[in-house]
Amino acid sequence: MAKTDRNNLLKRAEAQFSNGNYQESLFSYGLLLKEHPDLGDAKIGVYLSDLGLESGDDAQALFDYYQVIKEEKEDAVEIIDNIIHTLDSSKNALHELLADPIKEQAEQEDGIMYEDFMALVDDRGGFKRAFEDIMFSTKVVITNKGDFIDFIRHLALEGYPDMALGYIDAATNNFENDQAIYELYDLVKKDDR
Repeated sequence: MAKTDRNNLLKRAEAQFSNGNYQESLFSYGLLLKEHPDLGDAKIGVYLSDLGLESGDDAQALFDYYQVIKEEKEDAVEIIDNIIHTLDSSKNALHELLADPIKEQAEQEDGIMYEDFMALVDDRGGFKRAFEDIMFSTKVVITNKGDFIDFIRHLALEGYPDMALGYIDAATNNFENDQAIYELYDLVKKDDR
């Protein structure tokens, strides 16, 4: 890849990133990094594009900061790299702090975490059988929207539409105007026919 191609690809990757097209910028930066493994801009671009897929605002802020300091400091890549690793470490530590009390609370309240419940589903050979085994004695503790949607879909498909509607009604305050939650009403009504 010629130097001009490298510069053009770098400009394109930066433009993609600036426009919030993180998947595309990740690909472009990845191509650059493959051809130029020591190119600091490509390394940072890959890190920030990946971060952008989770949190665009954080990624854009770090990208802007990097653009400012790379003109002034020789170790700009190292500075941004340290910030990203610090953010990752902090996020993982926070996740562990939050996850442990939730799991502990679930165990104290005769509950089962959704992941553990789904393992029980596999052991019992089906959702309906596993759910009937625990429905009167154990609470299923759901901690994220994806698991909630999955649980409601299983309830609707396995013949518990009224129970699914009850859970949706109870959760609408938590999710406010979330379209994915409102679509569950349509799913339950279709499966009820």
